[in-house]
Amino acid sequence: MSTTAQPRVVRVYTNARRHPWVLGKLADWVIWFGPYTPAQLVVLGGGAFTLIKTYDWWSWAGPVPIALWVGAVWAVRGAQIAGQNPFTAAAGMFVLLLRHPAGRIGGRVARDRRPSHLVGQFVIQQGPVCAAVVEAQAGRPVLTPAGGRGAVAGSGLSRLLGQASAAEEVA
Repeated sequence: MSTTAQPRVVRVYTNARRHPWVLGKLADWVIWFGPYTPAQLVVLGGGAFTLIKTYDWWSWAGPVPIALWVGAVWAVRGAQIAGQNPFTAAAGMFVLLLRHPAGRIGGRVARDRRPSHLVGQFVIQQGPVCAAVVEAQAGRPVLTPAGGRGAVAGSGLSRLLGQASAAEEVA
């Protein structure tokens, strides 16, 4: 090992991650009760506009609507939707609504392929002839199992049963 150790450089960015993006602070000047997050400024501006335009509706309630407005501005100071600020979440929802419902593959819209006909051929050939059919055509009796049920004429079982019945007739 070398006797002179090189100094290690450490950078910490948690301070930037911990504090939200704020508006209303320029050098030493700060807006009253500020700084404000963008969500607070939207509620502040939208609420002020709504209260001014609807004064005739709420004027009989006294300071209650104004107190609710100030409370709403205070309540959205750390608002997050799924860990994101509300504007980023709203932009994500907007982009999601604009996307094609089928999605994308390789940067292009995924579409179903046009239907195509399956092209092919098949040939029907005559299969091998069963021994029972040959015997029936030759005029010989076809051996069937006892009771005439169960096995198909010409199968191994029918031949065994036929041999057993032929042995009984001979004996």
